[in-house]
Amino acid sequence: MFKQLPIALAVFLITVSPFIEAEAPAAEPALAVTFKDAQLKWGPCPPFLPSGCGIAVLHGDPGKANVDVFFRVPAKATIPMHWHSSPERMVLVAGELHVTYDGQKKAVLMPGTYAYGPAKKIHDGYCASKVPCVLFIAFESPLDAIPVANNVVK
Repeated sequence: MFKQLPIALAVFLITVSPFIEAEAPAAEPALAVTFKDAQLKWGPCPPFLPSGCGIAVLHGDPGKANVDVFFRVPAKATIPMHWHSSPERMVLVAGELHVTYDGQKKAVLMPGTYAYGPAKKIHDGYCASKVPCVLFIAFESPLDAIPVANNVVK
């Protein structure tokens, strides 16, 4: 009896598989955009970040998990020490950005450079170029940026 079970299961699956439909994909359009796109809506950064800084949400909701943004920092601007609740996956798309994570050597990001920042890892930055630095960042958790006083995570 058990020897015929795999054959019966196979026959059943072949018989019913044409009637099983995949879940319909979300009615969400595909997207391709550059940081220079006039349709982007640049919003303000948290107050501790440099004046002229901006964030444009590319996909998702900043208050929910899995949000993608462009982060723009003026030329020659310093990004003070801070941390995020979420890991961040980044690609620099413009400028030259120097990023230093606590306990690590400075990383110099050039356009096309990928960088990963662990959750709650203190870091700072400096846009070393004569043009604004623009960074694509994908956050796993809701978007936040917590300023650091005296290298202490609160």
